[in-house]
Amino acid sequence: MTTRSWTRRGVLGASLSVSAGAALAAAPQSEGYAAVPGGKIYWRKVGSGDKTPLLTLHGGPGSSHNYLLPLQALADERPVIFYDQLGCGRADAPEADDVYSIQRSVEEVDAVRAALGLDRVVLLGHSWGALLAVEYLCQGRGRGVDRLILSGAMASIPQVMAGFKRLFATMPDGWAAKVASLEKAGKNGTPEYAELVQAFYDKFVLRVPPTPEILATFEALGKSPAYRVLNGPNEFTIIGKIKDWDRRKDLKAITQKTLITTGEFDEVTLDCHETLRDGIAGHARLAVMTGCSHLTMNEKPAQYNALLRGFMNEA
Repeated sequence: MTTRSWTRRGVLGASLSVSAGAALAAAPQSEGYAAVPGGKIYWRKVGSGDKTPLLTLHGGPGSSHNYLLPLQALADERPVIFYDQLGCGRADAPEADDVYSIQRSVEEVDAVRAALGLDRVVLLGHSWGALLAVEYLCQGRGRGVDRLILSGAMASIPQVMAGFKRLFATMPDGWAAKVASLEKAGKNGTPEYAELVQAFYDKFVLRVPPTPEILATFEALGKSPAYRVLNGPNEFTIIGKIKDWDRRKDLKAITQKTLITTGEFDEVTLDCHETLRDGIAGHARLAVMTGCSHLTMNEKPAQYNALLRGFMNEA
């Protein structure tokens, strides 16, 4: 791999790429703000058509919708709705820690659907957004959710953390010991620690150079209070409010036909996705994208969109 200079937190901002901007300009679009518990969120709707709208839940927690913009290619036959969750991107970002919780985020999904008149949707969640989608449906809020798409997904944060430990062991040159030593010494803010974290991200989060959409998302993540409160200081140190979340025993509450996607090198390991496939009561299938890691929709957007299009259009 070529050497890159990006970080998951604190990247310089960037505007939309020319290709993404051109696609957006070609499709009907609208945008605005909607009131949700705790403040206002920003939403963007692209495309039209009479097929069931695709509602997307971005990851983080604390990123923004920007990295999901490759999905606007699907707007040629159905509306695709993106939104920045509270504390993210162009949404309000209250500083009080108690504002941010899984339950408030679940209620936010209902508020967005009500504000935009989304009685029927295909619901897509990526990473934290997949956690949110699973929790939403396990709470019995799935009325009008025709189908479900889960990417880089999980049913349990403890299972994710166990997977991280296995990935740590695959890192070269005593990586895990070095990270542990620096963390124990309180040197998480040093260039050495940042370089080690970046090595993990380059292998398991994003394996291609970042596009402007991704950079804009990482900039949002660096500013968001939600990431620190809900997740923690980095991808593999989950010590925030979501650390004990586990819905493995409740997956039979999900009856929707489901597509689960992951990358060959996803930081959320394959067993997490297999747990979802095997536990969901509705017909669920798993697709593994070779050569990809966590941000599959950015690494191979055409292949990712083809998977989604086929799934949403099949009988």
